[in-house]
Amino acid sequence: MSEIVTLEAEVRDRAGKGAARATRRAGRIPAVIYGDKKEPVMISLDPKEFGRQLNRGGFFSHLFDISVDGVKHRALPRDVQLHPVTDQPLHVDFVRVTASTKTHVNVPVQFENQAASPGLKRGGVLNIVRHDIELIVAAGNIPEQIVVDLTGLDIGDSVHISAIKLPEGAQSAIADRDFTVATIAAPTVRSEEAAAEAEGGETA
Repeated sequence: MSEIVTLEAEVRDRAGKGAARATRRAGRIPAVIYGDKKEPVMISLDPKEFGRQLNRGGFFSHLFDISVDGVKHRALPRDVQLHPVTDQPLHVDFVRVTASTKTHVNVPVQFENQAASPGLKRGGVLNIVRHDIELIVAAGNIPEQIVVDLTGLDIGDSVHISAIKLPEGAQSAIADRDFTVATIAAPTVRSEEAAAEAEGGETA
């Protein structure tokens, strides 16, 4: 299951663009928690603490316990608005969830056992078609990552979603086709020439 991260937040007493700008001038990031048939909670976040979480892998697939005046709100990040020039966060949306809430999340793909792939050993190239996969899964069962085992794969082989073991109760959001996640491609001419030159240099 994905890690649950705690974030400290402060309540904002006003909504709207003017209030959000005032929050940013005060050195904090405006945000909102909504959903689960409850009233939205307007909050602000510490930019350093939030920045550390945003820059980690799999940010949008992590659950957060957002602590507001001693009350914790279990939520998933839904949207982060970034400044068009500086890429600094301008506003964050969180949606409330429970352990059983079905949600769409993009989960990063981790490729393992590359050394056990005959195709890669022979100079083939791992062509990653999808770096993450959108799942429909209960919030309490979101995986940290989706593992793809490359053992035994040769040049020309492909990994399709049907060959990947997903967490119990999870399914791909794309259900109408068996899409490709990665392929083992033949080495390019340039890489073959470089390998030949390296071998020639060793012989000399």
